[in-house]
Amino acid sequence: MAWFENRLVSVKRGVLYLGRRPAAALAKEFGTPLLVYGRDEILANVRYLSDAFAGRAGVDVRLHYAMKANPDRRILRLLKTAGTGIDAVSPGEVREALAAGFPARKVLFTATSAGADDMKAAFAVDGLTATIDALEQIDIMRRVRDRWFRGRTIRVSVRWNPGIGLGFNPKAITAGSRSSDGTPVKFGIEEAKVPEAFDRAAAAGFLPAGLHQHLGSGWLAEDYPAAVRAVNKMVEMAVRLAGRGHRLEFLDFGGGFGPRYAAGQRPFPVARYAAHIGRQVRRSGLPLRFIAVEPGKFLVAGAGVLLLRVEYVKESYGNLFACVNGGTFNTVPRPAVYAQARHEVVPCTGPSGRRRVPITVAGNLCETGDIFAKEILLPRPRPGDFLAVLHAGAYGRSMASHYNLRPIPREIIVY
Repeated sequence: MAWFENRLVSVKRGVLYLGRRPAAALAKEFGTPLLVYGRDEILANVRYLSDAFAGRAGVDVRLHYAMKANPDRRILRLLKTAGTGIDAVSPGEVREALAAGFPARKVLFTATSAGADDMKAAFAVDGLTATIDALEQIDIMRRVRDRWFRGRTIRVSVRWNPGIGLGFNPKAITAGSRSSDGTPVKFGIEEAKVPEAFDRAAAAGFLPAGLHQHLGSGWLAEDYPAAVRAVNKMVEMAVRLAGRGHRLEFLDFGGGFGPRYAAGQRPFPVARYAAHIGRQVRRSGLPLRFIAVEPGKFLVAGAGVLLLRVEYVKESYGNLFACVNGGTFNTVPRPAVYAQARHEVVPCTGPSGRRRVPITVAGNLCETGDIFAKEILLPRPRPGDFLAVLHAGAYGRSMASHYNLRPIPREIIVY
């Protein structure tokens, strides 16, 4: 069994299957480029996380899907049926969550650089919880409420920056003073200012209900010690806030634990992490109603595959290219955006005796960085063959563009 096989992806007698059908058959029927999502894999990931956190903290645990990973409405409706909530980072995502049937009370609005227009759109949804990302936002929020929503009780949480950032790429680190490449981190309120943020929010007439943090994206096993330190700091801060009279309803530990994108990666120990959160919350004695986590790519990355057709194989200066009929920026931008991003690329049919050679899978965009995979060993492709880019369910369609006026791929769900 290949390391990447799951409830969506399997290999049978050298043929790649997506759900119950050969991947090549789906590519021929629906055309390429094509994004294929697996319902059963998504639901299995929800169950895994729910079971990992269940009963750990002595309070309810709520999964709030980070919609930015993939906003396909069929996926949203599937997750709603599975009982999740939503983490929305823009008014557009809030609208999409409501259209998919999520009640406002299950939507957390955690936008950054959110000004009056964003806050007006958020406050119009009665029951939603809006997150404060900066002290400077509080006066803006108060003015918006007083002008358009006077008399309404608005629940807020405060996103703090615990000074600990994690992520597979500098651009994916969302806490600490600076990212690993020296970029200042824009997210959250620094530790010393958190009590003031709660005091000012309460004085302005908001209901400070939660404390929120997010460290970054793509955690693996080696990130566990730092993630635990951040949990400890979060609970300590919550106890400190309680001592100042702020009765928190929830702690939101964010997301970050990533799927396994390569054979050599060691997955983040989610169950161990959940157990640690549970112990710390129990020991704190905080009278919380629930704790929240915000999985995104963990739920959907491995439940998506991009299918591409090989147009021709090109030899140039000793390099061998499989030139395909889709571009990274239009389909799965991660390899072009993040230097550390890797996606396994596999043929949809067996090698049929063809020897394996180093192949660079090149997209059809006018961009040197438009490469799905660089010099990977594959059976030498032929024109008309189909290739599958795995773990394409997260930050594919949601980040895709019409760069070069190329189309965004069709999306289907299989069972």
